[in-house]
Amino acid sequence: MSEYIVEMRGIKKSFGRVQALKGVDFSVGRNEIVGLLGDNGAGKSTLIKVLVGYYQPDEGEIYFEGQKVNFKSPWDSRALGIETVYQDLALVNLMPLWRNFFLGRELKRKIGPFKLIERNKMRRLALESLKDVGIFIRSPDETVAFMSGGERQAVAIARAIHFGAKLLILDEPTAALSVGETRKVLEHIVEAKKRGISVIFITHNIYHVYEVADRLVVLEHGEKIGEYEKKEVTPEQIMDIIASAAGVK
Repeated sequence: MSEYIVEMRGIKKSFGRVQALKGVDFSVGRNEIVGLLGDNGAGKSTLIKVLVGYYQPDEGEIYFEGQKVNFKSPWDSRALGIETVYQDLALVNLMPLWRNFFLGRELKRKIGPFKLIERNKMRRLALESLKDVGIFIRSPDETVAFMSGGERQAVAIARAIHFGAKLLILDEPTAALSVGETRKVLEHIVEAKKRGISVIFITHNIYHVYEVADRLVVLEHGEKIGEYEKKEVTPEQIMDIIASAAGVK
């Protein structure tokens, strides 16, 4: 069994004349939290979109749980246990919590020629799954639009855990959150690791990811410019590395 849940080797991706990724090697160990850092345009989002099958790499190989994979779409990677929580969270504001929790994975039972949605069962399971990871929501019928940013992130993370994610990818999960909400989201990330889930934490905020990450990977202009165990560097050193690579004095 491979020590890595995912390995990306020599990944290249261009869009016209723009070379977004220039032979990037990237890996995530089993039950490991990896912080993926870099300035705007560093290639973080492109790398992740290649990983989950949103983009196809021009060159390079991807291995998941030791097996070479060729994801044609995000549905392919999701089927193997890769869940991605983007900044927009893929939540529908006007839908209640329970509908969002099971969006695209609705529970149905067949009665004759008809398939009926099991609303009460999904309501119950949504609340139980959230409670199981320490998230207490007032009602499963609460409309997502009235939930705070931290609660929305919590729902997205709990949903990934419930559906058996092996690798959880979080895109700027603490952006625009209050200090208190950020603390709760970081606790949920640690809880995911306790449950055996590996995590990729994409962020601009080194101080947030530093609290929970085991390892830090820095990209700039489509290249990996640094990879460090957390104990090897301070947040300030990582910030200096990013700033120097971006040409900021």
